[in-house]
Amino acid sequence: MQQRRERSGMPKERKTFNEINITPLTDIFLVLLIIMMVIAPLLDQQGLNLTVPENVEQEHITNKDAKILTVNVSADDKYYIDGEEIFAEDLENYLKENAKDFPDGMMIETDGDSTHGAIVKVMDSARNSGITSISVSEV
Repeated sequence: MQQRRERSGMPKERKTFNEINITPLTDIFLVLLIIMMVIAPLLDQQGLNLTVPENVEQEHITNKDAKILTVNVSADDKYYIDGEEIFAEDLENYLKENAKDFPDGMMIETDGDSTHGAIVKVMDSARNSGITSISVSEV
């Protein structure tokens, strides 16, 4: 009867597959492990340590009493220092040149409608210029 099955074109009985091949799964896990090992050192970046003060009445300190550089950020994301407009490209160079004259730090006065990116640009420029004490105020 077996000879008839083979001759008539009927397929032979196949053996059942009882094992799972985990080689492709292992390859995927190793690739993911390598990706995580490459990315992990990039995630450890230092930022600015900012402290948020409690709601306390502020004493108005003039620039004569303390040497604080004041940067105004307008609603249309323009930067002003002492009433003079400073372009975004020149901001970091200006801060580097004048950081020594203001040892007490920097005050960023922002308009309520200015964007977050404009304020972060000032903070990054200040950090790159060596200014470590930064305050932010909404005008």
